[in-house]
Amino acid sequence: MGCFECCVKCLGVLPYASLFATILLYAGVALFCGCGHEALSGTATILQNYFEVVRAPVETLDVLTMIDILKYVIYGVAAAFFVYGILLMVEGFFTTGAIRDLYGDFKITACGRCVSAWFIMLTYIFFLAWLGVTAFTSLPVFMYFNIWTICQNTTVVEGANLCLDLRQFGMVTIGEERKVCTGSEKFFKMCESNELDMTFHLFVCALAGAGAAVIAMVHYLMVLSANWAYVKDACRMQKYEDIKSKEEQELHDIHSTRSKERLNAYT
Repeated sequence: MGCFECCVKCLGVLPYASLFATILLYAGVALFCGCGHEALSGTATILQNYFEVVRAPVETLDVLTMIDILKYVIYGVAAAFFVYGILLMVEGFFTTGAIRDLYGDFKITACGRCVSAWFIMLTYIFFLAWLGVTAFTSLPVFMYFNIWTICQNTTVVEGANLCLDLRQFGMVTIGEERKVCTGSEKFFKMCESNELDMTFHLFVCALAGAGAAVIAMVHYLMVLSANWAYVKDACRMQKYEDIKSKEEQELHDIHSTRSKERLNAYT
């Protein structure tokens, strides 16, 4: 029975809103980082196999080097938001009202209010950053969708001479000619390969993960704003209780003094 009561108490302490936002954030970041990493690897394979893009010397920044840099950025994003999710969960634990059942009435300090305000500001910045990431991720999705559509309608574009030129996307310099046309053998091999279909769907999943992270940031902003309002009200209530306690103590001292004076006068 003691174990059951302890479990019930722990469930009452859990900040469910922060927990839901954390699960959504972890799911979105995991989907974005995992699918994005594999989609970048598939993009590098497609560029090398069908567009004959070769890796430039070490001191030159080319598209393959940028893909490697983006992979390392994904590693950093995964680690950073894993830690940030834990910090927001801890903040949710210490600002929920149920925590008082374990530690008694807590004192709201200026440091606690500053921490809550800092988390709101930081989460808003991350919200804007994830909006940018979502917009950036939609670009390869749009590009791969066009290529995938052309591949799915090869009979329609059989008479047309359509070319996919990497110079149009800024992936290579103007002097380099890296293109694949619809009537070429490389185009049919690329359309029949698993890399194109898999990379396209991986980018779609990465876009969905970025969208989930945006929703998680919005949810966190609502939770943090509610926590900030709670902290502010608790601070006012704390000041009111301090003033009330002080006045009651003064009244008690006055009554005690008068009682002693009357007792002395009677004796």
